[in-house]
Amino acid sequence: MLHIIAILTAKPGMREEMLNIFRANMPAVLAEEGCIEYSPVIDAEGIGAPQTPLGPDTFMVIEKWSSLATFRAHGAAPHMVAYAAKVRGMLAGRVIHVLSDAA
Repeated sequence: MLHIIAILTAKPGMREEMLNIFRANMPAVLAEEGCIEYSPVIDAEGIGAPQTPLGPDTFMVIEKWSSLATFRAHGAAPHMVAYAAKVRGMLAGRVIHVLSDAA
């Protein structure tokens, strides 16, 4: 299984618009073969220390995929190509961490 942490930063003030497009795409992703989890997350409020905030323009996507092949297929899926085209002008930065179990 692969664990993916995607950190997406929108241009100032565009995070909610990006999240709306993301949420509209979620059913297609969750229906993909090998998708175990695909969830957007933002900073929890009122935490204080020890939290390191993402900030108002950033969200993370927590993903789990059954294999490298299903993760790669996800990136090439038509709905993901369409999603990328829709958010391209809103995106200020993207960092993807692909992780495996350490246990």
